[in-house]
Amino acid sequence: MGTKYRNHKSCSTGQDNYNWVITRRFFLKASAATFGGLAVAPLSCTLQTSPGRRQDTTKFGIVTDSHYADADTIGSRYYRHSLDKLAECVGLMNTQKVDFLVELGDFKDQNNPPVEQKTITYLRTIEKVFQNFKGPTYHVLGNHDIDSISKEQFLTNVENTNIDPDRSYYSFDFNGVHFVILDANYRADCIDYNHGNFDWIDANIPPARLKWLKQDLAIARRPVIVFIHQLLDGTGPVYVNNAAEIRQILEQSGKVSAVFQGHHHEGSYSYIEGIHYYTLKAMVEGPGEENNSYVIVEIRPNRSITVTGYRKAVSKELVHAAVPV
Repeated sequence: MGTKYRNHKSCSTGQDNYNWVITRRFFLKASAATFGGLAVAPLSCTLQTSPGRRQDTTKFGIVTDSHYADADTIGSRYYRHSLDKLAECVGLMNTQKVDFLVELGDFKDQNNPPVEQKTITYLRTIEKVFQNFKGPTYHVLGNHDIDSISKEQFLTNVENTNIDPDRSYYSFDFNGVHFVILDANYRADCIDYNHGNFDWIDANIPPARLKWLKQDLAIARRPVIVFIHQLLDGTGPVYVNNAAEIRQILEQSGKVSAVFQGHHHEGSYSYIEGIHYYTLKAMVEGPGEENNSYVIVEIRPNRSITVTGYRKAVSKELVHAAVPV
């Protein structure tokens, strides 16, 4: 869980030093060519579908907390089983022809004691399975993703389609829906999680990232869907420390329909001020395919949302998420 930091000073405001730059890696994935074009806005990208699909249902897959490592089972966490579980998930997503696939963090794990190169090997191994999906893929950073490597090392070894490989938080548009990926893996003093140099319960989104979020939501079309690893709908060890401030930003935008979260392995659901918070159950929990967990989310033209759960995942109709077109 990393070294504990109990006496951090408050995370200070500051400039966002990251630049959003289009790189050659944006165009490596052949499946991205199925989209009509790429429109770029500051810190965001747009995946355009053909005009004939503009009003179709948007359908995407989500999986979380695979925690893959070539490591012995600890408690209810069957680390090695996640390869086959993810392969099943990706196979179904291809069969169902979802538009894109998102994993919500804690993608890989480590040995005890950790060995950096082994950790990177586990990441590459699980990413290879993930990339069997025949479409765009996106990653959300979780605390275990940075337990014995850096954010840079993680991002270098995964692919977020059409997103600058240096970015751990970003947004994109698809079929009239705006999607936002947040990174809460910062200590209270605004320092990035790095090689386990953090307390897993000290999760924060710094002021500079909140400023970016406000700006991104201000220019976004509704509806907005948010992805994050740690939870935003409460207080306690599994929640982002400044979750209330983040929720206020989401609520004030008047555009956010739902937030999809991982981290809390048993899953949960809440509805706060017009926004759904759905926490997906962890893939790593339990042995064999019967203990797998993943969902397909459908957003219809009237903006209603259906979550269809597979294996242990919970299905849910997000009936209050509808927003007039």
